Amino acid sequence: MSDDKTQTGGQDRTRISLSDDYEVRDWSKKFGVTPEQLKSAVAAVGNDAKAVETHLKGQNS
Repeated sequence: MSDDKTQTGGQDRTRISLSDDYEVRDWSKKFGVTPEQLKSAVAAVGNDAKAVETHLKGQNS
């Protein structure tokens, strides 16, 4: 199912979609990582933003 841009709300902000270039760009900027690092983190822990952030912080410490 594609991302419905008319529906805004909290749930959409908790998941990272790698199929949308703008999401990859925005999440990469938010976490201060490259798009490749973001994709690797999503592959490792799934698309939950908090899990990805925790994973990336663990790699940077």
